[in-house]
Amino acid sequence: MQAAMVRSASPEAPDISVVVPVYDEAGAAPALAREIAAAFAGRNYEMVFVDDASRDGTRAALKALQGEIPQLRVLGHARNSGQSRAIRSGVLAARGAVIVTLDGDGQNDPADGPKLVDALTAGPLQLALVGGERVKRQDSQAKKIASRIGNGVRKRLLKDTADDTGCGLKAFRREAFLRLPYFDHIHRYLPALMLREGYVTAFLPVAHRHRQTGVSKYTNLGRLWVSLSDLMGVMWLQSRSRNPGGVDEV
Repeated sequence: MQAAMVRSASPEAPDISVVVPVYDEAGAAPALAREIAAAFAGRNYEMVFVDDASRDGTRAALKALQGEIPQLRVLGHARNSGQSRAIRSGVLAARGAVIVTLDGDGQNDPADGPKLVDALTAGPLQLALVGGERVKRQDSQAKKIASRIGNGVRKRLLKDTADDTGCGLKAFRREAFLRLPYFDHIHRYLPALMLREGYVTAFLPVAHRHRQTGVSKYTNLGRLWVSLSDLMGVMWLQSRSRNPGGVDEV
């Protein structure tokens, strides 16, 4: 079933949809779902976990939690399609006007999510995204160096004002996201693409934690390879953009 077809109707749609892509995260996903529930307690929210065709018990572990966490929805891809596609599937299925994304490995702290939402909703309508910027990163030195270089090059070429687009913790307006052109790895270029559409972005510091279970699905070499073509593609999109500066009905 396509994700766009599972956006179920509700007499009271949530204000916030927390979208979490997961792949082979049976060890981390249940604890993360409970942390999200604690962080957003008292708010009108739902959480949408998107299982990207995991080979372990991720999907079953999440399904088993639905009795404990009524806000939990679980979507499943028929085949592995990557983090960006899982995020898009979740956003398409989401019922909230505000989306919060975070990585499924537990390294993002869900407790930081509400402050990003509050900053987004307190801002003007042109503010479409508030991104997290990880402080005291709990990654290997090699990964931190590679990330610092990659972020520096991307920021210089795209002029997106973002110091850490690799942080999975973001809050954005669903409508704005769905206006963006989709491609694989889009989740790393959301600030640049939001600016391209004439929106405003902002960033706040967030915590970062050690991975407790599972293994990373990315390597420095793999990221470098795809980043080169992605950067050229986004630069091309920027070069072909013509912003009208506003649309008024007259």
